[in-house]
Amino acid sequence: MSLSKNEVHLLETVNGLRDEVMDFTLRLVEQKSTVGNEKGALGVMEDRLKSFGLDPFRITMDKNFLSTHPGYAPVPWEFENRYNLVAIRNADASGGRSAVFNGHLDVVPPGLLDHWETDPFQPVVREGRIYGRGTGDMKSGVAAMTYALHAVAKANLGLSAPVTLQAVIEEECSGNGALTCVASGYTAEAVLIPEPVGPTLLTHQLGVLWFKIKVQGAAVHASEAPAGVNAIEKSFKIISALRGLESDLNKDERPPAYLQVAHPLNLNIGIISGGDWPSTVPSSAEFHCRLAYFPGTSFGTICSRIKSTLDEVILSDPWLSQWPPTIEYYGLRSDGHSISRGLPALTVLNDCHRTLTGKDAAESILTATTDLRAFHFFGNAQGTCYGPEAKNIHGANESVSIDSVMHVARAYALFLSRWCGLVE
Repeated sequence: MSLSKNEVHLLETVNGLRDEVMDFTLRLVEQKSTVGNEKGALGVMEDRLKSFGLDPFRITMDKNFLSTHPGYAPVPWEFENRYNLVAIRNADASGGRSAVFNGHLDVVPPGLLDHWETDPFQPVVREGRIYGRGTGDMKSGVAAMTYALHAVAKANLGLSAPVTLQAVIEEECSGNGALTCVASGYTAEAVLIPEPVGPTLLTHQLGVLWFKIKVQGAAVHASEAPAGVNAIEKSFKIISALRGLESDLNKDERPPAYLQVAHPLNLNIGIISGGDWPSTVPSSAEFHCRLAYFPGTSFGTICSRIKSTLDEVILSDPWLSQWPPTIEYYGLRSDGHSISRGLPALTVLNDCHRTLTGKDAAESILTATTDLRAFHFFGNAQGTCYGPEAKNIHGANESVSIDSVMHVARAYALFLSRWCGLVE
């Protein structure tokens, strides 16, 4: 599809905002918005939206409200004074289709700082990339979607349908932020999320759940270690069994999209702790896990398989039979899903991609999960993820390509034209 006169003007406007997009990304990355510490980034976002003449409002995280929702993920921390930001640009005319741009502002911890070449929260621009925690996942995407919408007003154009901007928290750990927005009624006919999957159409994502297992041992002085029971070493036995489950899950019948993925389902032992003294056999240990599962498998089913695996270990071990480990599910508990790239919203986005690049967008078969889950299962929006090109997300020296950020901004602006409808 060729560009209309208004679309040419809109894309030129986006290009002219490049410096502002980069500045906004840098300001967001400077905020150490790990879980529970998102207010700084939310404040930067709120100020920028107000400067555009929008009227952002806060959607409070409320456990009493969420706890009755089927998509709620129980978490051990409090929601007091924590919120998401929403801003709605009302339609200037009728006849278009509504859209949500959704992005998360929370980031994972930076890990060992010795592995970073620069301070993860002092972003650096080098050789066409921005380096820092959250550059790719996903503060640059938030900047791109925000400026795509701003460019419409900057170009003195209007839209034939409302557009909602959502800046949410807890994507990395529970999904409760996006779920709060959806459960509060803030959805639309289409949703785009600029996760760093590159300029692709996300059509498949896995289910993901978190759980933690607590193990009891028997403390004795290290000089008499054989007389005690080492809880940390007992944990290794359980972890080995869970690795067996991981292997079995990967051998199960797969959805066709995952047939060419070598090892799509991964168990990660993300946290482990135990013991309190080097000369004492540890009487307790705890480890936290993340496990993926295929679309079509339910959270309940995968929990049953984890429990069966744990039960087999318990039955094989006299100590664990007497003092059985406990398992607790918390945080992420989202089923996977698959959609067709032929859905109208994805078709329009692909047309935008083809206009900008001369070819169709590739499909993304994700071995993780995104906030798209909330809209797919509990909203009414057709949705996908389409975002910048990033490296080392969740790792040291995370970075994002600046050119790819601007490409996303242009693609999203063009989507607004072709999905919502431009008005002169």
